Amino acid sequence: MRKSLVALLLVAVGGVAQAAVQLKQGHPEQYRVVKGDTLWDISGRFLDQPWKWPELWHANPQIENPHLIYPGDTLSLVYVDGQPRLMLDRGESRGTVKLSPRIRSTPVAEAIPTIPLEAINSFLVNNRVIDSIELFEGAPYVVAGNAERVISGKGDRVYARGQFDEELPAYGIFRQGKTYLDPETGEFLGINADDIGGGDLVATEGDIATLRLNRVTQEVRLGDRLFPTEERAINSSFQPSSPATDVQGVILDVPRGVTQIGQFDVVALNRGARDGLAEGNVLAVYKTGETVRDRVTGERVKIPDERAGLLMVFRTYDKLSYGLVLQATRSLAVLDKVRNP
Repeated sequence: MRKSLVALLLVAVGGVAQAAVQLKQGHPEQYRVVKGDTLWDISGRFLDQPWKWPELWHANPQIENPHLIYPGDTLSLVYVDGQPRLMLDRGESRGTVKLSPRIRSTPVAEAIPTIPLEAINSFLVNNRVIDSIELFEGAPYVVAGNAERVISGKGDRVYARGQFDEELPAYGIFRQGKTYLDPETGEFLGINADDIGGGDLVATEGDIATLRLNRVTQEVRLGDRLFPTEERAINSSFQPSSPATDVQGVILDVPRGVTQIGQFDVVALNRGARDGLAEGNVLAVYKTGETVRDRVTGERVKIPDERAGLLMVFRTYDKLSYGLVLQATRSLAVLDKVRNP
């Protein structure tokens, strides 16, 4: 028999949230955290709906940073005033070590992440979406390489043409990738700017700037565009939740180019911040039902859409967003539908 569970998860607040969630059939009474765990995986051991873990966790006031969980910690289901809650017992891994010659203390273990960050790190740090064609086409561009080179690498000098801000010490270098259009309305959603590298601004003369390449992911070519470093906080700690509004969209693209989408693949969605999506929002993925011929009547009949997975939005732009597939019961594909879980 499933029980109703009330509590608070991963947010340090004073009271206990009064909301009911369903424990998973066969859930453990106790679990010891190990290296490689994610909060999503652990919540999935206890709940049928892992994104509802803010209602699962009881933050122990006697523990510093109770919203962080580390390898070696033990999670236990207990009952307080007749209500089941998940409690935390700190393990031994949170000790400190002293480093010489300068004495300082560092944690032995790092807190486990919400989701596997290695799957999305490149999108968090270097990915860029330009939401205006005019903005992309008006950006400065590489016009020449040193000694008339057409391709350049780390440490090389390149020359770019356009309007530069001399107070900006460095620029990112990007190449035009896919142009995203809404498959339902045809609306322009943005240009995926593929990260190529970065360069330090050495000098400017008129509309020509000299840059020294300090980082490259691939060879810099003539025509690559330059944009200032994006001033945006990098969020790597997510609190999964349902969207605050009704969201209905589709998988727009798979940036890594695969055709069959599975667990831990990154997908682009045709919905963004203007549609009410926020980082951490969880969406269900539905396979579009096929249209078949009814052999009795001869009519064309559409089979109902079938729920086939879950994803979590980890980066939002105005008109589109990126999500990580966390569950997939079958292969997913571009144009599969997404909606509130």
